[in-house]
Amino acid sequence: MQDAATILVVMGVSGCGKSTIGGAIAAKLGWLYEEGDDFHPPSNIAKMRAGKPLDDTDRQPWLAAIARWMEAQTDARQPAVIGCSALKRSYRDFLRDDRPRVWFLYLRVSRGVLQQRVEKRHHEYMPASLLDSQLATLEEPAPGEPRCITLDATDDVSATVDAALCALHRLGVLCGEKQ
Repeated sequence: MQDAATILVVMGVSGCGKSTIGGAIAAKLGWLYEEGDDFHPPSNIAKMRAGKPLDDTDRQPWLAAIARWMEAQTDARQPAVIGCSALKRSYRDFLRDDRPRVWFLYLRVSRGVLQQRVEKRHHEYMPASLLDSQLATLEEPAPGEPRCITLDATDDVSATVDAALCALHRLGVLCGEKQ
């Protein structure tokens, strides 16, 4: 049986597939999916639209809003998936704090593939020019970081989703086992 308090944060830089992979995982599991970008305050959106990268101060209210959403899902015992860049270990620690059923799925993709993806798509306020700032900020999950799964997301969507679900099953995340 799935633990109703599990929250899966699908993380990585722009173009890694957070929305596509996260949405597909949520659909396969019958869980709620939420787009983390929707939690940005208007000031962050305006800054990104202007091609200016966010800093830690900008990201703090955004992360706090995501944490409140995660608490609401946990309190409602509603399993959920959220796409959130969670670029730094400190951001992940903040979101993980006192939430033992929060897991991170880091979608690793090469810079070249990321560049191709962000140039082909249209994002309302995240221009392709901000990719380098995200890569510079990114602290990939280190071996031993709690409740993190790293997955190569270069493959097609269905293969990436299948690999993610396999990893989640193998670790007992989807059967309610304590880790």
